[in-house]
Amino acid sequence: MFTDTHCHLNRLDLTKYDGQLSGAIAAMKEANVTRAMAIMCDFAEYDEIASIVSTYGDETLNLGMSVGIHPCEDIGVLQSATVERLVETADAEHVWAIGETGLDYYWSTENKKEQQASLARHVHASQSLKKPLVVHMRDAKEDTIDILKAEGAEHGIIHCFTEDWETAKRALDLGFYISFSGIVSFKSAQMIQDAARKMPKDRILIETDSPYLAPVPKRGRPNEPAYVPYVANYLADMYGCSSNEVGALTAKNFENLLAQYH
Repeated sequence: MFTDTHCHLNRLDLTKYDGQLSGAIAAMKEANVTRAMAIMCDFAEYDEIASIVSTYGDETLNLGMSVGIHPCEDIGVLQSATVERLVETADAEHVWAIGETGLDYYWSTENKKEQQASLARHVHASQSLKKPLVVHMRDAKEDTIDILKAEGAEHGIIHCFTEDWETAKRALDLGFYISFSGIVSFKSAQMIQDAARKMPKDRILIETDSPYLAPVPKRGRPNEPAYVPYVANYLADMYGCSSNEVGALTAKNFENLLAQYH
């Protein structure tokens, strides 16, 4: 039983499935992925993702989605994410979380203020709806943590964690869970691996961030939710347990996170 806490189901490379999302869904089930959260990055994606969740979610695959604006979107798109619009769009049972939001200074620092303001608004929407926050953090760890703390954010997810243990501790202190993607399996990811080793096991999540960042041994190929067990495999070797145990643990952690809001 595996949970992919962060995937972009509307963006998957479906070439190997003859362009059919149903093929990727079948692969998820075959890989024993029983739950996944489809991530929204722009309001323009909402209808498509909601339709995917409605069409393919069933008793063997629990699908939900998030609502939010990615920090790398254009300034106008970032500004469109008012608290009111986020709350109105996300106030539905199939919406499990608010995001992905956050800060990304890797691609651009010219819109720092707009990114920061958008993150704060997402925090407020999360608080209003009592739904967890999904946070993207790249080359912006200090500002991200500072804003989350200042705005009173808690019980969210730092997705695709790529920072050090000290940053993980600061996020944990705020009540956040840490989600590891395929990057943790890369040979160059010693800093991330060190953080993963030190993590309290009840605060770990796993994800694919598909179609990006395929884990070893699929690195370099289009990623998909069916590959989330490979992330579990890597952590299992690190922790000295089975991948199924990591799958069950992280699935339970995600369940506990959502339960904090119900």
